[in-house]
Amino acid sequence: MDIRELRYFAAVYRERNLTAAARTCFVSQPSISTAITNLEAELGTTLFIRHKKGVAPTASAEQFHVVARRIIDEADAARKLFRKPSTRTTVTLGLMRTLDVTRTIALLKPLTARSDIALRLVGSDERADARIISRSMLHDEEHFVPLWSERYVAALPPSHPLTLKDKLRAADLADVAMIDRCHCEQSAFFGRAMQRRQSAAIAQSEDWAMALVAAGVGIAIVPEGVAKAGSDVVIRQIEVKIKREVGLAYRASAPLADALKDFVGKLQRRGTASKRAQGRLASSRRNRQ
Repeated sequence: MDIRELRYFAAVYRERNLTAAARTCFVSQPSISTAITNLEAELGTTLFIRHKKGVAPTASAEQFHVVARRIIDEADAARKLFRKPSTRTTVTLGLMRTLDVTRTIALLKPLTARSDIALRLVGSDERADARIISRSMLHDEEHFVPLWSERYVAALPPSHPLTLKDKLRAADLADVAMIDRCHCEQSAFFGRAMQRRQSAAIAQSEDWAMALVAAGVGIAIVPEGVAKAGSDVVIRQIEVKIKREVGLAYRASAPLADALKDFVGKLQRRGTASKRAQGRLASSRRNRQ
């Protein structure tokens, strides 16, 4: 076993999905699968159980993750032990407020791991070298590198009558108390049916929106990546297939710092590899039909 296999294992453990783990590690899915297979053979145990939506860690994986994480952290510390201090380049990254925290943290790790970069995070409307935003927030002079796409869902109090439905229509939400998100970048998505909605509150953040739902104030429409289901909040899909695309935006007219240029290049190569994999999968499905 080597450190790379341990990093791939940790990514799968965190993401619960081989494809998502491959994206965060900037490698192909077969590379991740091979690493997990090698580890399972060497350890003599099964680490993950595969299912329709991804994978679930076994009890062995839970035990092994503690050891693997410690080895990874110690290897990173050893790598930095004798590294000479270098001139650090400040990279300012703007983040929109409605981001999936887990995905964003995994995305930023290649930058925070570099000793030559001082990462500074600001709001998406502040001056920055690049921004992680939805495509709808893109300026005319900016390039856009897609990172992920996600649907919008409805977050409801557990006692709300609409929880009896497996999937909601926009019309179902027309006359119910809603929690507006003042920073929502897709406020016009739901058309005329939602224009008749009752505004019960305005949430300043995703945490506040989910807290108000839990308190029974109303229903919130939130990106799937930031929706947190639990005993006090119920999540329901919406029939209208509404998605947002999140990506890295940067000004076409301004030269990128070398560190950021390398980061953008990795994202672009990952996107190309993902499209090729999807194309091969689609071709395989057509051949089977």
